[in-house]
Amino acid sequence: MDIRHMLVVVDATREEQQPALERAAQLLEHYTEARLTLMLCDYIPALDGGVLFESHALEKARESLLAHHKSYLEQLATPLRSKGVQIDTTAIWGKRLDRHVLREVQARRPDLVLKTSHQRNPLKRLLLSAADWQLIRYCEVPLWLVKHGDNTLSQVCASVDPLHSADKPAALDNKLVACGYQLSQQLKAQLHLAHCYTPLPRTMVFDASVIADYEGYAKEVKQHHATAFSQLLARSPAEGVTSHLLEGDPEEALPGFVEEQQIDLLIMGAVSRSRLESALIGHTAERLIDATPCDLLIIKPDGFVDPSKP
Repeated sequence: MDIRHMLVVVDATREEQQPALERAAQLLEHYTEARLTLMLCDYIPALDGGVLFESHALEKARESLLAHHKSYLEQLATPLRSKGVQIDTTAIWGKRLDRHVLREVQARRPDLVLKTSHQRNPLKRLLLSAADWQLIRYCEVPLWLVKHGDNTLSQVCASVDPLHSADKPAALDNKLVACGYQLSQQLKAQLHLAHCYTPLPRTMVFDASVIADYEGYAKEVKQHHATAFSQLLARSPAEGVTSHLLEGDPEEALPGFVEEQQIDLLIMGAVSRSRLESALIGHTAERLIDATPCDLLIIKPDGFVDPSKP
């Protein structure tokens, strides 16, 4: 994973701790030639009078707010600039953080976007407009969602799907493994590869011959996935990788696995879907944002184009 330019989304709701920036600073220790862009987007409804109630006072208030944010970004940039890091800053006014991040991605073409991921309550998890969810779906470059930026990245895991049951192209698994291997080498971290498989529950198996020997059926399914997983590992350039075949859907099996293995970064793929498909199905990564305590790195297939662009 070649990182020369990182776009860091600074959280407008906090001024003391910025996990995404902390993680970027940690990556700079290993990618010493990389540069940063710090962006902050804010929107306060009280300062938006709309077309009918727009006034010079409201405009001045927004300008003052953006000047404050610009000053804050420059303050954040100062320690890293003193170490020779090239940093640009931009403060933006507007709704829908995800849309503004996607515009910055189109304009600046970074190699990586880092954003702090908030823990959401159950009600907010139902909102399809959550910025993290939209970025998982539409961000064309790798997206790193940061939970805690101050921990060392010593355990990295790539979640793969060698049978492509989630409509992932075969090349994406190779990309996930390569990304995990390169990162683990750069960070001097242990690399894990995990594959989740799920045999049909007994209650959903309708073939009488299968029902008569459900244990045999489950064993055959496991062997089928194990063989595909082994073939993927054989093609992998990764050395010293630890492999894990997990029974269960990813959103059920991975959270416990992540805690048990003390994974610091989980790398996952996300495929392109239409707006309707995304609304009805969603991505596994979306369902894992709040279920896993570690960072998530979302990788798209080669050639992915943001389907939300006009």
